[in-house]
Amino acid sequence: MTRLEVINLSVEVDGKRILNNVNLTVESGEVVAIMGPNGSGKTTLFLTIAGHPRYNVVNGDIKLDGESILKLYPEERVQRGILLALQNPTPVPEVRLSTLITAMLNKKAGKRITDPPPPQVVAEMTKLTTELGLKPEHLSRGVHAGFSGGESKRAEMLQLLMYKPKVAMLDEPDSGLDVDGIAIIGRSIAKLAQEGTAILVTTHHAEILHYVKPTRVIVMAKGSVIHVGGEEVVKMIESMGYERFFKEVVKLNV
Repeated sequence: MTRLEVINLSVEVDGKRILNNVNLTVESGEVVAIMGPNGSGKTTLFLTIAGHPRYNVVNGDIKLDGESILKLYPEERVQRGILLALQNPTPVPEVRLSTLITAMLNKKAGKRITDPPPPQVVAEMTKLTTELGLKPEHLSRGVHAGFSGGESKRAEMLQLLMYKPKVAMLDEPDSGLDVDGIAIIGRSIAKLAQEGTAILVTTHHAEILHYVKPTRVIVMAKGSVIHVGGEEVVKMIESMGYERFFKEVVKLNV
């Protein structure tokens, strides 16, 4: 059973406090949704968990299965099973998507990253590519090079489905997608959770949560967790908007 814990986490960027005493947990098979307006600290939280060097932890801890990961480099956190799917991933035209996925799987298995993938891996990669609405030629293209926003979201999900991480963090996977794309990504997130991955997902508008049911919903504002609830929180925010939700439910002026 995987358990990721964020404990009293406070974070600064360039000397400016961004997160304040954030607490959350997520375990294998759970989907924890994190909602909040722009600037609430959602992406900062994910980048800090992933180990981005710009994000300075000034207080608190992050533990994976009871062990602190604060001193681990980002690549070591990936090896421990923590993967982040960014809202706007950086293109890497020099590396083919299939090569990246193969290298990730080889590293995870303790092989040389240049070892060719076995036939069953190729078959699974091809099958998932089609199911996600990508074309086989996307596998031969540079990672996110010339991809549309929707194609990049699908490519990020392909990496997650192939790698099967212990913890997957998805930063606004529904932004910029049409209805069909949101359905595909939502069902893929649900599949990951069913296979035992602990899921953290941020969203503004909650369309993705129509396809994957959250175990808990965390609402953030100004770098702090201000409310924790269930699926009813999503419905309230959708109907009320953040400003009214903060004033009438949380009793907070933001």
